[in-house]
Amino acid sequence: MCGIIGCAGDDGDMVPTLLNGLAKLEYRGYDSTGLAVSGSDIRVVKREGDLDELVGTVDSEFDRGGAAGIGHTRWSTHGKPSDENAHPHTDCAGRVAVVHNGIIENYQLLRDELQSLGHEFESETDTEVVPHLIGHYLDTGLARKDAFRRAVEKLDGSYALAAVFDDHDEVMATKKDSSLVLGVGDGTYVASDVTALVGHTDTVVHLHDGEFAFLTEDGYTIVDESGTPQSKTGTEIEWDAESVTKGSHDHYMRKEIHEQSNALRECLRDRFSTGDSVSLDAIEDGYRPESVHLVACGTSYHAALYGAKLLRKRGIQAQAHLASEYALSPPPVRDGALVVGVTQSGETADTLSALRTATAEGARTLALTNVVDSTAARECDDALYIRSGPEISVAATKTFASQLVTLVLFALQSSGQTSDETERLVSALTELPEHVQRLLETTAAPTTARRFADSSGYFFIGRGVQYPVALEGALKMKEITYEHAEGFAAGELKHGPLALVTEDTPVFVSVVGDDETARKTVANAKEVKARGAPLVAVTDGVSSIDRFADEVLTIPRTNRTLAPILVNVQYQLLAYHTADHLGRDIDKPRNLAKSVTVE
Repeated sequence: MCGIIGCAGDDGDMVPTLLNGLAKLEYRGYDSTGLAVSGSDIRVVKREGDLDELVGTVDSEFDRGGAAGIGHTRWSTHGKPSDENAHPHTDCAGRVAVVHNGIIENYQLLRDELQSLGHEFESETDTEVVPHLIGHYLDTGLARKDAFRRAVEKLDGSYALAAVFDDHDEVMATKKDSSLVLGVGDGTYVASDVTALVGHTDTVVHLHDGEFAFLTEDGYTIVDESGTPQSKTGTEIEWDAESVTKGSHDHYMRKEIHEQSNALRECLRDRFSTGDSVSLDAIEDGYRPESVHLVACGTSYHAALYGAKLLRKRGIQAQAHLASEYALSPPPVRDGALVVGVTQSGETADTLSALRTATAEGARTLALTNVVDSTAARECDDALYIRSGPEISVAATKTFASQLVTLVLFALQSSGQTSDETERLVSALTELPEHVQRLLETTAAPTTARRFADSSGYFFIGRGVQYPVALEGALKMKEITYEHAEGFAAGELKHGPLALVTEDTPVFVSVVGDDETARKTVANAKEVKARGAPLVAVTDGVSSIDRFADEVLTIPRTNRTLAPILVNVQYQLLAYHTADHLGRDIDKPRNLAKSVTVE
């Protein structure tokens, strides 16, 4: 969601550095931007709208230098998008500027207290209480660092904070339940996540909750809540500058769809020991959970549904749970239970809350994530990485594919079963990247998307392991086209949703193979066809579905457990080309954020 970039010392290029960092944070989702640079005073510029709005203003009002600076992309929680509500915020005297990710839960109480002391507020945000608190403690005679730390002690809620002061060359930062990373290159940097620092440094240090960082051009110091200095080991950034650019593609989403074959190769690398034996570093050989709870949100929840089906098929009790509901009312955690948090960023607030609930109940926890040393990875007992590389577009694509494959590997290792079927599945996994590449080279999705781009709604149906992909296909369509789309278990159409089907609502159905599941799905598709709806089949060509479908999108033949991954690539392409035809802002869909760091 909101993004933070900060820098102390950068050879006179402070403003370009901050703007570059904000550009790399656009993928998180935002509705306003701003920056503050300190010198003899603090200069603040902030604007509602895209980063281009800020760049135009900064070019006319700012020089390139400054002793220290902070920038921010805001995703609105308290107060509508506006210039006034954009970050950074300052105290009454303009001595300190602050940017913030998260939510200050006791902000109204603090605001009332500060107003009673004569402080005047200019925004509707919860964040503005922070600089006013710091200003209050400066007025009592405290030094800058002490005022910053004393103000933070008064805050309840979640936060990542960065601040600069007038006539001072230091950036101060701290966090609770929201990510912040530090890095040293030509200057010293702080950011919401690693992406903003790619190109500036090749090593980052993650702040832990309650720690304070003080950045100067010479480096940084970190202290804990008591003021005791902390020594921390850095984490190497494996991504390069090219991986966070669009290259020759029009959108990040298209680039990331086309990166899926390579992402899957990386996901599978070194994860087979001998024959059909899976070896995952995060899980010791021979470990067999008695039951598994998978907790996740959005796209990751659809991956969790898929993973739960695989685990149950291999004899392990497993259920997928919406993380936001799990945290409020968790099911009983019995001895031997494992709770798996499926989260691309490792920073999703609802998923972290669910994992913390599970830990409090005594469960073993596992983070299935893309980001090394993320909060989920650090807090869980173990971390299993999907290895997708950076994903910039708000709509998840390659990370979903890698989550599915990683969950296949997890199910194989956790069950410990070996059989001819297992051997065939492992063999199909090794062929999967090539199948994805062949699909991308031969897809007819652009033509199908144009044909149905002006429809009044879209329905996606599937059975078994195809059901989670139907949900994900609908989510992608609604996320980036802004059109109504729903996913259903194919057998549920006649229990209500069929009332919505018309000749202007195409139905996308995935049918693989010709077993009982496929035949029942074909029967459901015929129910749709009988009501006059256009039918688009995504199929490997084995069943009879292509005989009466209006459009057919083919996938390479593969193991039926893995076929949903290929079906999903066709659905991603359908959503992308439909949104492109409609002229949508594909990488930054309205009202959405990449990393949802508030509950």
